[in-house]
Amino acid sequence: MTADIVNLNRFRKSKARAAKDAAAAENRTRFGRTRAEKQRDAIEAERETRRLDAHRRDDPSDQRD
Repeated sequence: MTADIVNLNRFRKSKARAAKDAAAAENRTRFGRTRAEKQRDAIEAERETRRLDAHRRDDPSDQRD
């Protein structure tokens, strides 16, 4: 019975490459948005802020006689 011969440097490098690829895939899903998507989200957030401000009620305790 003979064992398979393994090049340890090749194994170490392939393991590091796989970990790096996994980290890159995670970063792509977390941060990978196009400029158009970012602009759309910013416009939508601004629109929502304006809508909320337009529906804001004046607090009667703030008014001074």
